[in-house]
This record gives sequence, structure tokens and C-alpha cells, in this order.
Amino acid sequence: MQQLTLHLFERMGILLVLTFILTRVPLFRQLLDLDRRNMSGKHVAVYSGLFGLFGILGTYAGVVVGEGRAVTSFWIAPLGPEQALAHSALVGVVIGGLMGGPAVGIGSGLLTGAHLLYMGGYAGLAGAIAAPVIGALAGGVARFFSQERVISPAKALFIGMFAPIMLMGIVLICAGADKPERAIALVNAIGLPMVLTNSVSIAIFTAMLRVALKEEERAAAYETERALHIAEAALPHLKRGLTYATAQAVAGLLLRELRAAAVAVADTERLLAHAGIGSGAVKPGEPIRSAPALAAVRSGELQVVAGEEELQPPHPALGAAIMVPMLEGRQTAGLIQLYFKRPQDIRRVEIVMAAGIGQLLSYQLGAASHERMTALMKEAELKLLQAQINPHFLFNTLNAIHSLIRTDPNLARHATMQLGSFMRLNAKAMASGGTTVRQELDLVGAYLDIIRIRFEDRFDFLCRIEDGLEELRIPPASLQMLVENSVKHGLRDKASGGLIRLELKRTEGGMAEIRLEDNGSGIPAGLLGRLGERPVGTEGSEGAGIGVYNVNQRLIAMYGKEAGLRIENRPEGGCRFSFAVPVAYGEGGGQREADNSFDRGGRTARPG
Repeated sequence: MQQLTLHLFERMGILLVLTFILTRVPLFRQLLDLDRRNMSGKHVAVYSGLFGLFGILGTYAGVVVGEGRAVTSFWIAPLGPEQALAHSALVGVVIGGLMGGPAVGIGSGLLTGAHLLYMGGYAGLAGAIAAPVIGALAGGVARFFSQERVISPAKALFIGMFAPIMLMGIVLICAGADKPERAIALVNAIGLPMVLTNSVSIAIFTAMLRVALKEEERAAAYETERALHIAEAALPHLKRGLTYATAQAVAGLLLRELRAAAVAVADTERLLAHAGIGSGAVKPGEPIRSAPALAAVRSGELQVVAGEEELQPPHPALGAAIMVPMLEGRQTAGLIQLYFKRPQDIRRVEIVMAAGIGQLLSYQLGAASHERMTALMKEAELKLLQAQINPHFLFNTLNAIHSLIRTDPNLARHATMQLGSFMRLNAKAMASGGTTVRQELDLVGAYLDIIRIRFEDRFDFLCRIEDGLEELRIPPASLQMLVENSVKHGLRDKASGGLIRLELKRTEGGMAEIRLEDNGSGIPAGLLGRLGERPVGTEGSEGAGIGVYNVNQRLIAMYGKEAGLRIENRPEGGCRFSFAVPVAYGEGGGQREADNSFDRGGRTARPG
């Protein structure tokens, strides 16, 4: 028994070496990615033949037992009626069932069993019956471990013990009918060696498969990381759209990162850039003439080309290519062409990598397009809000000028000139997308010069600015809108004694705080928490909070959510608006102070 066990282990070692070589074959590695429950008939036939062949090889790795001795030879011929075979044929059958499910287990078992029946011998019929049964049972057991892509070696060792035990039982049933003593003697001689060699071999086989699987996962992780790196590096160029400059940058990047002989980038009609072999034969801007490239643009699907005559340019050193479309939504926005020297250079990993890069770059194009659309929509929304505010102020001012034409023509003329100045400054500020505190105060002054016609001496305006903050950049018309809000809403019930105070000063962290407050009626409690978040207002109010909402949205768009308006009521009466923005210009720590009151004769300054 000991000698037989050693012989079986020696011969099984040769098969395990072949198994290791088998795990290097791409066709076999594809089995690791298949779903055992949804295998096609073609896959079942292929893998049944593969594991059935492994079972047949296990038969020839066996040892002939007969007449009280074990005989080893390089090639085993069909057995005589008094001979039997101690073999490892069940290893292929069990592995086939564990990897491919019951269908593959039965298929490989039928092939192995047919060969055992052909080999004949005392236990040939028992082997022919046992092999497909064991394959079916192994496939059934595999369903209990379906969450594992490859069963663990410990479980495989335990499962592998039952295959030769079942074979020994069938031998006792089939061969022991005539001469039970001989069947019992055979089982005693080969039973334990077959249990040991088959179970250990199955465990080692599954360990090899798990190693191959981890290699596949590591390779996939590496390729995924490389694709993400390429997409991330290409993003800054793709954000600017597909132009000759950005296409050349992307082509150079892909040529450095991929194992390609050349890379070309095109839009849907013409070639934009070419890097690598054949770059001298391509003129940027020439139309796409390659039939596979045009097919990839039309269909939006990856195309693999393995003919020199179909490439553009037709260079003798380029013999194959992969055409990768880039999609923006459902439409093809561009095309990446990866050129190779030979068709054999295009392996499955290159195709998968190319498809992944195409998808990632398509996502980047979609994200860049979404960002552009979001920015345009935001700008259109803010322009619409500004358009909603200006007409109301303009109509009120024109009505006031109309009433002054007969009573005070000089003041009406002055108001008309100030209105023109205000509209010019406002249009200039809104067109720039950003303005300085100095320019904004000019706009506020023009606005206050106009409204003094209606409000006369009802309020004063105080402005205190820390030196060096005059060039601080803020959203256009933001201070003017907040002053207008205080005049129209905060001070509308004050006949006299109103005060609006504007203060700008530095704070910690390189920030500047802008604070505007009044001593008016304040903001109703029900409105305070919603003001600035959306256009709201009290019944009968004008503007419905659009001005404050506009300022808040412009601050957030320019400096982020942290720069949004902080709105509160003052304990002593009135309300306060404040926000903080980064200090971009100026030094110094002094203050400039001007207190302005308005009457019908003009603006006079009072010391603060």
C-alpha cells in the first residue's frame, strides 16, 4: 500500500505540473469569469472536453494492480480481466463539476467513464458508472458554494475524499457480485492510496486556480488604475473641448501610457492629431477616410482592424488598430485610434483597456459638457434676476422725473443725468461679472443721488472702509442692491432719522467682512430664515426678496457657499446684512470715513 501510494503521488505530480501550465492558458482563465448557472451550450461542451481530457490523463497516470503486485509503465495498455487500475482520473471530473457546475461535471464524467470502460479490467465498468455520477454530485455541491468563484483548498480536500470512496463502493457492488473476496481485496489495496492522492491533488488543483484568479484580479486592478490615471490626466484637456491643441495633448498622453505604436485623435469628420509612427504623413484637419473609423463614428462601437490597407495613414510599420469612439450622451463626439505593428499585438487586455479608456473619456466629456451647461444656466438665471430688478427701479425713477419736469426742471435734468450715469455703471458692472468696492461705491452714490428725489432728508448714509480694501472684488451691484433693499423695505415707514451704515474691515484668515445695517423696522420673523434662499417677501412688498436672493446667489457662485449672506435683526432695531470674501489686494490699516446726508440741494458731508 505504501509503495502504491508513492507511485500515485509521483505520477500525479506530473499532472499537477501540466495543471500549472494549463492555468497559464487564456482559454482556461476565461472559465474563472463565467457564471456556472448561465453557461452556454458551447462553453459546457468546451469545458467538458477540457476536464474530460484531464481525467483521461489521470487514467494514464495510474498504476496497474493485479496478481498481488503493482506494475508501473510509461504507457498503460488496455487491461486484462484480472487486472485493475489505481488512478487519478476522478481529479479532472471533480474539478470540472466544482468549476463548471453539474453540466460540465456530467460531461467530463462521461468522457472519463467511457475511457475507463475502454481500458477494461476488473473495475472498468464500476469506473464508467462512478465517473458521471461523481461529476454530477460535485457540480451539485458547487451550488452550495456559489458565492465563491473558486472553492477553497480545505473544502476541496474534504470533498475530494468522497469521490474515491464512492468509486470503491461501486466497485464492491459491480465487481463483487461474482467474487466478493477479490473485490474486497482490491478495495483494501487501492482504496486508501486513491483517497489520499485524489483528495490532495484536488486541493492543490484548486489552490492553483485561486492563485491564477488572484493574478487576474491584480492585473485587472492595475489596468483599471492605469485607465483612471489616463482619464484623470486627459480631463484638463477635454474640458476645453476637442481642438487641435487638446487633441495633440491627448494623443501624446495616450502614446506614453499605452503599448501602442501610434495614436490618433479625431472628431466625427476629420483627424485632429497624430502621434508616433506615421505622424509625418498625417496633416491635421484632413477628413477621415478609413472605413472602420467611419463605422466606429456612425455606430459608436469599438472596432478592431487587422489589415494594413484599411488604416489611415497606410504606413508599412502599422498593421493593426483599435478604433475607440468617445460619446457625449448618445452621440459620438470624437474618435481615438490606437495603432499597432502587428495584429498579434492586439490582445484581449489591449481591447479591454481601450474600451475602458473610451468609456472614461466619454464620461469626462459628458461631465465637462454638464459643467458648461450648468455655468451657462447659472449665468442666465442671474441675468434674469437682474433683469427683474432693474425695470422696477427704472419705472419709479421715470415717474419721479415726470412729476419734477413742471415743478423743478433743474432737478429733473439732474436726475436724468444721474439715471444715465447709474444705468451706464450698472451695465458695465454686470457685463464684467465682477467689480471692486471702489466701483461699487460709485454705483451706490449714483443710486442715492437719484432716490433722494423721492426720500429727501429721511435718512443718512455712513460708509467706513479700512484702507486697502477699495480694490476688493465683489459681485457686481451687490452693495447697491442691499442699500436699495434697506431704503425700500427697512426704512419705508421712517419719515426721518433713518440711517444706513456700510462698514468694510479685515478679519482673521485673510478675509474681509462687509457689513451693511439700518435702523429700520427689521425683517419679520417668518421671513428671516427664508430670505436669500429663494425669492420671498411679505404681502404688498415690492421685489419679493429678489434683490437679496440675487446678491446671495452671486456671492455663492463667486466665492462658494461659505460666502453666502448672513442676515439678522439688530437688538436695537433694524436689520444687518454681512458676508466675508478673501482679501485680494491692498495693505494698510487706516480707515476712511464719510457720513452723507441728502437734501434737495445736494449732498453734504458731516464728520463722523
